[in-house]
Amino acid sequence: MSPSPPPPPDLVRQTAAWVAGARRILCITGAGVSAESGLPTYRGVGGIYDDVETDDDMPIEEALSGPVFREQPEVTWKYLLQIEQACRGAVPNLAHAILARWSAEAWPPAELWVLTQNVDGLHSAAGSRHLIEIHGDLHRLRCTQCDWRARVDDYRRLPALPHCQDCGALLRPEVVLFEEMLPPAATQEFATQLHRGFDLIFSIGTSSQFPYIVQPVLVAKQQGQPTVEINPHETVISSLVDVRIPCSAGATLEAIDSALVASR
Repeated sequence: MSPSPPPPPDLVRQTAAWVAGARRILCITGAGVSAESGLPTYRGVGGIYDDVETDDDMPIEEALSGPVFREQPEVTWKYLLQIEQACRGAVPNLAHAILARWSAEAWPPAELWVLTQNVDGLHSAAGSRHLIEIHGDLHRLRCTQCDWRARVDDYRRLPALPHCQDCGALLRPEVVLFEEMLPPAATQEFATQLHRGFDLIFSIGTSSQFPYIVQPVLVAKQQGQPTVEINPHETVISSLVDVRIPCSAGATLEAIDSALVASR
């Protein structure tokens, strides 16, 4: 794989100027950010299943769907365990760290929110303060019947089909499976923050396939607010954003951060 080119200096300076003048920023992040921590990028979780059927003669989207989990939970858990193992040991990378630091320092923006599609928990581990995990977190488990909940570092000690230690019912991770609704608390928080408005929207490492990922960009365009895409690959929003930087997340955010420091 060839290295990502350095971000164009003129686009970096323009983006840094927008960041410096913003009071509220939204950063939408996808699998491309986690990939820089060594995680595979399968449809938002891990490339180990790209373009292949599973061992159970069904597409991975079906195996990881709500209906299959209800009827054949052992199938869904089989691939959840494989995905968690593929992600195990990953740590936050430069992109996670810079976004977390901007959020914690309240500078340049007074308030920086991260809306992530990723379920690896790396933004949380990096310390992002205002975080919406719209698809959940693999490390949070809950019982399907009672109120039992727990957070685990990994699935190393889980059996092939985990059950609740309190009531014996089936456990599941607090993630959105295919054909399931988004979590109400996360979607309500997202709607609340969108209503409050943002001065600048970033799309970082996401293919922007979901309407709720495209929506903030469209709203910003309608309101005349700047939009920036950081992604080596073209996406459905590439022609819509004001600035497109076709580079890796970490290198680009580092360059923007350096430009901000230099402008102080």
